[in-house]
Amino acid sequence: MITVFVTSSCKEYLNVVPDDTETLETLYSTRENAWNGLSKIYSYLPSLIDRDVSPWTLGDEYLGRRIDDNDFTKHFTLQIMRGRQNEQNPLIGYWSGTMAAPSMYEAIRQCNIFLEHIHLPSNMSDLEKKDWGAQAKFLKAYYHFLLMQQYGPVIIRDKSISLDAPKEELYVNRSKIDECFDFVIRTMDEAIPDLKDQALLEDAGQIDKIGAKAIKARVLLFRASPFYNGNKDYYSLFLDHDKKHFFPQTYDREKWKDLIKACDDALEFCAEYNKGLFTFEGESYRYDRESFEINEERMKTLYNLRLLITTPWNRELLWGYSRILLNNNDGIYGGRNMLHSRSQIRFWAVMTSVLGASTGYAGDNDDTELHSNQNLSATYAMTERYYTQNGLPINEDLEFDERMKYFEYLVPTIPEDPDDAEYPEAARWAGYMQPDVETIYLYMNREPRFYANLGITGGYWRGHYILIPFNPYQSTSATYTLLREGKSPIYAFGGRETWRKASDYLETCIGIQKFVHPESYSGNWTRLQRFPYPIIRYADLLLMKAEALNEYYEGPDPDGEVFNLLDQIRQRAGIPTVDESWNTLGKARNPGKHLTYEGLREIILQERGIEFAFEGSRFYDMLRHKRAPREFSKPVYGWNPTCVDLSEQIGTGPVLKQVRSFTITDCLWPISIAEMNIQGGLIQNQGWR
Repeated sequence: MITVFVTSSCKEYLNVVPDDTETLETLYSTRENAWNGLSKIYSYLPSLIDRDVSPWTLGDEYLGRRIDDNDFTKHFTLQIMRGRQNEQNPLIGYWSGTMAAPSMYEAIRQCNIFLEHIHLPSNMSDLEKKDWGAQAKFLKAYYHFLLMQQYGPVIIRDKSISLDAPKEELYVNRSKIDECFDFVIRTMDEAIPDLKDQALLEDAGQIDKIGAKAIKARVLLFRASPFYNGNKDYYSLFLDHDKKHFFPQTYDREKWKDLIKACDDALEFCAEYNKGLFTFEGESYRYDRESFEINEERMKTLYNLRLLITTPWNRELLWGYSRILLNNNDGIYGGRNMLHSRSQIRFWAVMTSVLGASTGYAGDNDDTELHSNQNLSATYAMTERYYTQNGLPINEDLEFDERMKYFEYLVPTIPEDPDDAEYPEAARWAGYMQPDVETIYLYMNREPRFYANLGITGGYWRGHYILIPFNPYQSTSATYTLLREGKSPIYAFGGRETWRKASDYLETCIGIQKFVHPESYSGNWTRLQRFPYPIIRYADLLLMKAEALNEYYEGPDPDGEVFNLLDQIRQRAGIPTVDESWNTLGKARNPGKHLTYEGLREIILQERGIEFAFEGSRFYDMLRHKRAPREFSKPVYGWNPTCVDLSEQIGTGPVLKQVRSFTITDCLWPISIAEMNIQGGLIQNQGWR
């Protein structure tokens, strides 16, 4: 993301009348002003960090504290999942920019204006003009794609339209979905050759060839997927004015082949610039050194996963949502690591705090960045979605007894004598779970991503100088007292008994630590570790290609490359290969599932759901495969935050938190009634007025 550092001159720029040619030519006369124009274009990228509008919170992974709130000024995405989308003011509607969303058509208009004037600055090289123009062209295509994700077929705007243009230019019909994809792909192909190969740190956050090739592959993934490719189940009656279908009615398997080629192109280009899966290469934190000594391999895996997102501009990040800081006075232009805002602090709830916003430990001010009211927690479904240690879903693992998942489980204490027979089993939990602490069977013997991403009873939360025990029952006031006395508390995390702010707790008692750098500290803004949020990363290319191979060959490809792609992800995650999990280890309930078309598809989609958990992937993965109405109409469960101990919580069991409703109609956003009234001939999406 690019932020505009708004000065008085910049405000004048932003408010310019679009058809005032003389003013535009003046504004584009210098490199500095052209940069403001480019920055303006980037400012329309949807916010990933605002808890109320982030597309990442669509789906079934997050739950806000205000579970019964009817206030339509909060948690717009979660309101959508409750069946509260509407035509009057569509929630986070990119078409017109309704309910806190940026208007993608306004963004596209700015792209077109920029492209028509980037030739004007006198103090820019032709090479730089080409690069900036290519960025604007690529973003124009990308903004069309974001519209297509919400609305399906859209109006293509390939050039700026004057406000006094004739009606036939101002009011045009929506294009068929394949025409929209063709336009986006063609425009990206035109932009990519003129982009920089790689945006270096001073340009970080700007689109380059690496990110552009990866995003192009994502566009082709959507184009080939069943929702957009032969969707007669949903849209056989969705017709344009010419009585032709907006969506193709015949499935075209060759579209997957196009995706395979695009992934190969992107992967080959990534290899030239040393892009690949992230692995941590630094020193362990002081509080983890003992765990590294006795549990080295598993701790390395935990660090690979724990620091994957929070290590700025690492080799896996292909395009990051960051901010460009403008400074027109001293001539500094370029990328900077993400600037944390109060909305981001609230979005990630207690995650940015050294001890969690719920304790208030780190300062005495009530109204500071310590507090994260209406915070988000993980749904109970996420605790079951992750694999077991055998790389299998919990209902597919013969060694995992689902009947015992709510039974209390005492984490073993590590014997002092390494020769003790119980030492190996106990030592493998060092750094993962608190020794001699009660948890539940469901939380044991799971894959490392489970422990790296979630805050669970009996686990840990890594913070600035402190390895924090995670337990949602002890009162925060008691915790604060223990900390002041220099004692180690069983940490209060999630329960309602807060001593500073009653709104600071986790509704499900399950935290999300995936996006919190272990060194972040809430008592001081300067201790918040800044990093870009991933728009796309290398792992996505691997899994997109794996999915494409399975769909194109209707099962594993002849060379077995699909397994190699999946196993790269699984190896980093510290779990067995696909074949080991589903065949040779003999622990799968349905051995050989990975050798079938449908079975391998399920494995790939679950792998995506785990690897990209909380990153906004699952919502569109389920939509692409026409599963969204089924998956997202399931009720949401979580643990009871009023319980005082584990026994009471187990006795209560996961409790119903929220009833949700997501229908076929909800798969495409409604165009606002106001927009429909302006353009009387515009066809509304199916199911909406």
